[in-house]
Amino acid sequence: MSRLIRFTFVFGLTGLLVGCGTVAKNTSRTFKTVTVDAGHGGKDSGAYRRNGPPEKAVALDVARRLDRKLRESQLKTMMTRSGDVFVSLDQRVAIGNGQRNSIFVSIHFNDSPRRVIHGFETYYYSSASLDLAQRIQKHLSTMPGAVNRGVHRAGFRVLRNLSYPSVLVECGFLSNRSDRNEAGSDVYRERLADKIAEAIVEQRFGAGMYNRTPTPPPPPPAEGPGLVSPKLFPP
Repeated sequence: MSRLIRFTFVFGLTGLLVGCGTVAKNTSRTFKTVTVDAGHGGKDSGAYRRNGPPEKAVALDVARRLDRKLRESQLKTMMTRSGDVFVSLDQRVAIGNGQRNSIFVSIHFNDSPRRVIHGFETYYYSSASLDLAQRIQKHLSTMPGAVNRGVHRAGFRVLRNLSYPSVLVECGFLSNRSDRNEAGSDVYRERLADKIAEAIVEQRFGAGMYNRTPTPPPPPPAEGPGLVSPKLFPP
């Protein structure tokens, strides 16, 4: 997330905050659809530093990978953007609210004037979203060398105005050389998507269900008394 957005949030400007939040329906255990929101896009590059990719590009890449993994896990998905296009905050909220029995997961990368700061953060607004935020943060924190910067409540518009549980995931600081180098790696972005997908699937279906091989159907009953095939006795 760019410094401008974080600065705006701190001072409570209306670009990211609204007066009253929406009361989210608690679908955190029953959802069938995940709205995957790739932050920024188009004219809005998000965080950007020299010798590294812009936030809009790496956020979209992680979002696409997450979308694929969730669909492979038998969940329906809806992406707020699948290419390098600008989508307003209100449009993102409308897309999320248009998905019945869903959750909303927004993918971002962070920025700070203090280049030493690095690590993961996850944000939520409604109490219905807290468990999901904590689960995602927990899974991201298992990555090698991960720095857990915690789960925080915030009034970002895509959290506050959603009718369903919603979280915003900060996948590292592009202002930090180490995090920025990691973000530029396909392998690392795949791991990010994998950890977030695992947390979402666990939230819905329980621990150990991610990448689990489906149980094969039981074999048909063996023939026995009363089960003799009629083909053996043609009329």
